[in-house]
Amino acid sequence: MVVEREFKKILIANRGEIASRIIRTCKEMGIISVAIYSEVDKNAHHVRKADKSYLVGPGPLEGYLNYHRIVDLAKEIGADAIHPGYGFLSENPDFAKYCEEMGIVFIGPSSDNIALLGNKIASRELAKKVGLPLLPGSDEPIQDTEDALKLANDIGYPVIIKAAFGGGGRGMRVCWDEKELKKYINICISESKKAFGKADIFLEKYLQEPHHIEFQILGDHYGNVIHLGERDCSIQRRHQKLVEIAPSLILDSKLRQEIGDAAVKLAKAVNYTNAGTVEFLVDSKGNFYFMEMNTRIQVEHPVTEVVTGIDIVREQIRIAEGKPLSYTQEEIDLRGYAIEVRICAEDPKNNFMPDFGRITSYNSPGGIGIRLDGAVYQGYTIPPYYDSMIVKLIVYGRTWEETVSRLGRALDEYVIRGIKTTIPFYKKIVNDPDFRNGIFDTEFINKKPYLLEYQDYVDPMDYVITIAAAIAIREGV
Repeated sequence: MVVEREFKKILIANRGEIASRIIRTCKEMGIISVAIYSEVDKNAHHVRKADKSYLVGPGPLEGYLNYHRIVDLAKEIGADAIHPGYGFLSENPDFAKYCEEMGIVFIGPSSDNIALLGNKIASRELAKKVGLPLLPGSDEPIQDTEDALKLANDIGYPVIIKAAFGGGGRGMRVCWDEKELKKYINICISESKKAFGKADIFLEKYLQEPHHIEFQILGDHYGNVIHLGERDCSIQRRHQKLVEIAPSLILDSKLRQEIGDAAVKLAKAVNYTNAGTVEFLVDSKGNFYFMEMNTRIQVEHPVTEVVTGIDIVREQIRIAEGKPLSYTQEEIDLRGYAIEVRICAEDPKNNFMPDFGRITSYNSPGGIGIRLDGAVYQGYTIPPYYDSMIVKLIVYGRTWEETVSRLGRALDEYVIRGIKTTIPFYKKIVNDPDFRNGIFDTEFINKKPYLLEYQDYVDPMDYVITIAAAIAIREGV
């Protein structure tokens, strides 16, 4: 039996921009927001914005990963619920289970759903049972190299090795022949075990130059499941998303409905509640294939919010409160286009090596159609312990052309000094003729090495400092 309630206090078991983003919705809903932080995060944006904050530790990472301590803290302070954000513990079924056992509401799906759908082999089997199209691949974990070679010969090269648990490109390799498969199989097993604690891997037929399309779904406790349209996440580097777009330029209304219905069907098959994302690959002929389902809010959720006008975090909270969905499928309307770029503290010219340090100058873009989900400011020192993404720039326009032009203008306005960022790399993407014409797939970055050919900005003050130092040395100061 579902009991409706009103949350008065929510603990956010995360940091950075997603914690700040959840805090905003809590404030709008009149809910007290509680942040947690490590010692190195004591001056972080989310700590400043939350109504209350608590130091967790020890160390920069342990506190964010100790779910027993987080749930116990929630109990101590009288929190009604915990929002996990994305990353960290967001897809840890043991965390969700402990919340359930301790009487704290986990703002997300059930622990059983997280466990089932977090296993990509099990989710493939589920998709197969409900009739979703799949690429040929493993029905069980690959046991050894001989097992992998036999399956690869059956389905044909190229194949892709994937970790059964986790994502982000770790434990994943494309193999074009038997030699590469032998080379990478043990590497992927090792990466998977190190990154996700489980060595299970599987094989799948590698689809060349597809579009990566994902559908945002919401499900309540009354059997209602809807989708909020799709996001095109095809512009990637090493299977990690860089640019996200809503809606996709390649889907017509018929194909959108067909794939959206498939996403909803999968979610309904497991009585899925709260927010989730069902991911597909779509080839040049409009054939689509199920990839996986993510049981959390996505980094790229803002583009869906912008084109639908729906606050997904608000819906997550309402669903967790036991309330029915605020919308029916017929009420979902996609208006215009939105693009998100993940701005990271990285040096694209140096193999996207993370860069850390103090932000000496920060001036953000503004104007119509601009949204920033960030967690940095002038004077903030980026620590070396966390993901390198520092802000998400989201732009909206009525047409694709207007949206791309607005993104270009916003990137030109954006000033972040003191560290290397991916802003100049995104400027090159925006000015690429194919991108401006909406022509791209998952190989977009790989096919365009010239995107890394740009001049780094040099702060004039650097010259002043260098000259002053040279004069001082010359004068013996």
